Amino acid sequence: MGTDRIVFLFDVDNTLLDNDHVVADLMRHLEHAVGHERQQRYWAIFEQLRVELGYADYLGALQRYRLENPREPHLLAVSSFLLDYPFANRLFPNAIDVIQRSKQWGMPVVFSDGDVVFQPHKVERSGLFAEVEGNALIYVHKEKELDDVSSRFPADHYILIDDKLRILDAVKREWGAKVTTVFPRQGHYALDQAEIAKYPPADLVIDRIGMMLDYDLDALLQAARIRRP
Repeated sequence: MGTDRIVFLFDVDNTLLDNDHVVADLMRHLEHAVGHERQQRYWAIFEQLRVELGYADYLGALQRYRLENPREPHLLAVSSFLLDYPFANRLFPNAIDVIQRSKQWGMPVVFSDGDVVFQPHKVERSGLFAEVEGNALIYVHKEKELDDVSSRFPADHYILIDDKLRILDAVKREWGAKVTTVFPRQGHYALDQAEIAKYPPADLVIDRIGMMLDYDLDALLQAARIRRP
């Protein structure tokens, strides 16, 4: 496959960064700071907001929680926990190595969804923003913004790495053989058998992001030639 320009699109949460671990740490912190009942209420608000917005909004949920508890003295400590969290410590093993390897063949780009404040903060605090030299795209629904992606980062071929099979399938339907979809089986979405059963398989399935190092560029490009039913 003759390709002049390759762009690697890296999802963040549970692809490069162990977001399930971050959430578990936040749950423990909330349990200690505000107690079990209010910790559960925060997550109920969080899930309600996720349904409304279509993405995770941790700070937005905290704002709504505050409306219900305007005199809660521990809210500042919870917000500080989120903003000061050491996200760089939660990168999956070899995540940075994979990004650096991709630079030998093309351009790595962070391709995420989320809110306009906390998600960019997470990308920066984790070191990912610097690693991709500022090439980061964060949308509300990223699978609906492929025209913007191709405009900003034109390529002969894209390699998309994402833990959500729904996203991989949507992009594959739009770009076809122009994209290689890579599915790292990390995090709760990627291990949800009921969710996986809803979509065709990705072009390439790996158990962890570090396994990208086992493939050369030709193998990644060849994987996209396999047509799915």
